[in-house]
Amino acid sequence: MPDDLTIVRRGPINVAAEMNAGLCVKCEARHVGLCDALGDDDLHFLAGVARRASAARGQIFITEGDPAKQFFNINHGTAKLYKDLPDGRRQIIGFVSTGDFVGLAAEKIFGFTAEALEPIQYCRFDRTELRGVFGRFPIIERRLLDVASHELVIAQEQMLLLGRKTALERVATFLDGWRSRATACAAPNAAPNAALDLPMSRSELADYLGITIETVSRALATLRKQGVVSIGSDHRIAILKPARLAAISQAAE
Repeated sequence: MPDDLTIVRRGPINVAAEMNAGLCVKCEARHVGLCDALGDDDLHFLAGVARRASAARGQIFITEGDPAKQFFNINHGTAKLYKDLPDGRRQIIGFVSTGDFVGLAAEKIFGFTAEALEPIQYCRFDRTELRGVFGRFPIIERRLLDVASHELVIAQEQMLLLGRKTALERVATFLDGWRSRATACAAPNAAPNAALDLPMSRSELADYLGITIETVSRALATLRKQGVVSIGSDHRIAILKPARLAAISQAAE
C-alpha cells in the first residue's frame, strides 16, 4: 500500500514536469538562456523545478533588500533593473530581456529591484531545488558560471561606458548591444535590418547611460543624419549600418 501511494503522489508531478517541458521547447528563450544547456529529452528535469510566472507592465517581481532565495530566467519581454538611494534618487543599472538570467550574483539579499517595462513571462528557480539538478546535470552549473562571467564582463563594460565614452558612443553602444540581443533571439528567416523594439523610455535610457534626455535625442539625431539608423514615428529604430554602429560604439571612429 505505501508503494502504491508513493506512485500516486509522484504521477501528477511527473505529468506537470512533462507539460512544462513541452512549453519550454516552444519558449522564446529555449536556445538563448539557461535551458539551452539541456537537450529536449532532458528538459523535463529542469522544467520540474521551474515555476512559470508573468508580470504586467510596471509590476515589480524582484525587490531590493528581499531575501535572494530564487533565480529568474526571462522568457519573454523586457524589464529594467534599478537601485534606489536613501535620498530618493534612482539609478537604472541594466535592462534584461529574453534569455537573460537575473539574480545569480545576489548573495543573501537582492541588491536591486526588477520592474517589467512591458508584459513579461519568466521562470523562477528556487536555489535549493536547482542545486539538486546540478548533481544530475553538471552542465547546468557550468552554464550558470558562464552567466556569472558574462555579468562581470557587462559590469566592466558599463564602467567603461560611464567613465570614458562620449554621449554618442554610449547611445551607439546600447543600440549595438540591443541589436545583438535581438539577432540572437530572432527567427531564422527574420530580416537582418528589422526595426528594434525599445520598450524603455528616453528618460529611462538616459538614466542608464548617465546622460540627459536631450543628449539622447541629439545622439540619435546624429546617427540618423549619418545614415546609421532610421527612426520611425513609433520610435522603433532600424539599424541600417551595423558595422558603422559597432565602430562608433568601440570608439574606432
